[in-house]
Parts: sequence; structure tokens; C-alpha cells
Amino acid sequence: MPASGTTGLTKDAGWEIGVSKTLPLPADAVWDFIASPEGVALWLGVVDGLPTEKGARYETADGVTGEVRSHRPGDRIRVTYGGTTIQVAVSATGPGKTVLRFHQEHLADAGERERRRTHWKAVMERVAGELRT
Repeated sequence: MPASGTTGLTKDAGWEIGVSKTLPLPADAVWDFIASPEGVALWLGVVDGLPTEKGARYETADGVTGEVRSHRPGDRIRVTYGGTTIQVAVSATGPGKTVLRFHQEHLADAGERERRRTHWKAVMERVAGELRT
């Protein structure tokens, strides 16, 4: 168990944060949205077509660059984002129920971890809202 003040600090990934939410939708519906240009814009930023090939580079409209580390359709996308790594995963948990997870690692410090926690919670709420419409 981490000592107070080190929650989110790991040996391998440094400071990290993850948020998840169970959504009342089939996994393919959640994946289709998350991988769409509208979905990518919510969790990564506006990108002129996020590539799916491992090693392919991208740049957001805000000037953040990164590279695709893995892309498994229907399952997960893992990309570098500046000096960090973001993973988005979709897992069916039963008929019409899916867990959506956002995870970011290699954060600078505890302060950045808290800022990213706030960010990912807001992203999750926006995604959930879009999927309800």
C-alpha cells in the first residue's frame, strides 16, 4: 500500500491516474464512439484522423504530438501524448453493459496527477453524455 502522498506513484510508470465508468451500452457502441473523430476529439483532442498503425505519429490541433503504441479494434488504443502515455480501453461486462477506462501514466508529479484526474473525470462525463444522446 502506498504511503500517504504517493498514491498514484508506481515503480514502472511513475505518476499515473485512471478513471473508469460502467455504461449501459454494448461494447461495440462505446468503441465505435471512442474511436470516431468526435470521440477522439473528446479524449485526445482534435486530430486530423488518428492513425491506427503502431508507430504512426499524430499531432493535435493544439500542437501536442504523439505516436500510436497499440490499437486493438474493439478493445484498446494506447498512444503517447507529449511525455506521457494514454490508454483507452473498452470491456464488455454483461449484456448491454460496458466499462470504459481512461489511464494516463508517466505524469510529472502528484500535482499533475491531480490535474489529470480532474481532466479525465470531466472527459468521462462528456463521453457518457454524448453516448446518452
